[in-house]
Amino acid sequence: MAKPTLKYLRPVILGALWLGVLVYMVWAGISVYRARRVRQVRSLEIEVVDSTSQGYLVTGRQVRSWIAQSGIGTIGTAVGEVDLHAIERLIARNGFVERVVAYVSDPGVLHVKISPREPLLRLLTDGMNAYVTSAGYVFAAPRASSLYVPVVTGSYRPPFPTDYVGDVRDYLDKRLRQCDERIAELERSKIPVYRREQTYENEYRMIRRERLKRRWWKGESAEAFDKRVEQLREKKAQARRTWRYRTRVIRDELERIDRQQEAELRKQKKLEKSYEDFMKLLTFVETVEEDDFWRSEVVQIAAYTTPSGALEVELTPRSGNYTILFGRLEEVDRKFDKLLRFYRNGLSTLGWDTYRVIDIRYDNQVVCKK
Repeated sequence: MAKPTLKYLRPVILGALWLGVLVYMVWAGISVYRARRVRQVRSLEIEVVDSTSQGYLVTGRQVRSWIAQSGIGTIGTAVGEVDLHAIERLIARNGFVERVVAYVSDPGVLHVKISPREPLLRLLTDGMNAYVTSAGYVFAAPRASSLYVPVVTGSYRPPFPTDYVGDVRDYLDKRLRQCDERIAELERSKIPVYRREQTYENEYRMIRRERLKRRWWKGESAEAFDKRVEQLREKKAQARRTWRYRTRVIRDELERIDRQQEAELRKQKKLEKSYEDFMKLLTFVETVEEDDFWRSEVVQIAAYTTPSGALEVELTPRSGNYTILFGRLEEVDRKFDKLLRFYRNGLSTLGWDTYRVIDIRYDNQVVCKK
């Protein structure tokens, strides 16, 4: 009889132990929660994790100012009542912030850790003042920022508005979708035109099929019959003229819709080409920055949009008082190699101030102007 009793007693003991562990965990959780509700935030620490050594986009003092002006409770507020998500949203709404994490450590210290984006260049073109990352993310230059990255000037028009913040590809895809929707809308607008055309065609076909028979049973004379025949001919001629006019109106309307659709397609191609040039510009700046010599030699990059819509650049060098016409961002390595050979074999002998313009846009030649 002892064995069956022991058999049933073991699960009871294990269940009681697990119940005790569960009660303890609940009690510990409630205790921690109560302690957090009572304990207050003693200090605020801002950590800006700069991914670049070329300066800063934001300082801890600025972040403290944002939090203070927002009215979100921090120092002196109970730990459990601090709205950490609100702090993160407040800081993350700045486009140059890539990640932000807010948490409270045991001593009552509120930590805010910020990771800014790493810009590749700064655009100061056509009324724009924005930073751009190598992945094509654009954000407005923060006030009082001090970041030393290549600056692109000139009249270049990038494929996004001056106030845009975000991924350029996302903006482009949105514009392309709008064009697709517009094309589809125009295609749907053709349906009532086609129906109207079919109605006109059916009406004209019915008139063309009309035939006359002499009414012998009513004693219709030949003259009366000929008169009815002439009236029918005139009716058919009038119907033909009306049908031709309506057909021309329908054709013009469809052609007008087709032209609008073609304009949307051209707009899409222009957007894609503009984005392609923009990414070429980013790749070009990366090429310059990755080369020790050209990073030191190229002082300024000026970008221009030609009347045909193409992107061309000019370079201001450090070594002399001249301008380098680089042209389109194609065969970049070949152009730089050609320019470097000219530096070594030409300017080093002739003098660095001999020319005012050095043009490397053409194949296998360097054109200089004094």
